[in-house]
Amino acid sequence: MKNSLLTLLTAVSLVSCATGPNAQTGAVLGGLGGAAVGGIIGNQSGRGLEGALIGGGIGALGGNAIGNSRDQRNYYQGQQQQGYRGRQQQQGYYDRNGNYHYY
Repeated sequence: MKNSLLTLLTAVSLVSCATGPNAQTGAVLGGLGGAAVGGIIGNQSGRGLEGALIGGGIGALGGNAIGNSRDQRNYYQGQQQQGYRGRQQQQGYYDRNGNYHYY
C-alpha cells in the first residue's frame, strides 16, 4: 500500500506541472482511464484500490505527455503560420529598376 501511495503522490506532483490545455486535459482523462483499467485488473488479483491508484498515476503521466506534445506541435505550427502571414502582409513599392522595397 505504501508503494502505491508513493506512486500516486509522485504522479500527482509531476502532473501538476502540466501547462497547456491539451496537457491538462490529457492528464485528467489519462488518470481516469488508467484508474478504471487499473481497478479492473487489480480487482482480479484482490487489490482493486491499489490497482486503481497505480493505473491512475501511470495514466495521468501518459496523458500529460501526449497532451504536452500536442500543445508543442500546435505552438510551433502557429509560429510558422504567423511568420508566413507577416511576410505576406508587408507592403511596399517597386522602384524604376523593378526592385521591391518594404515600407
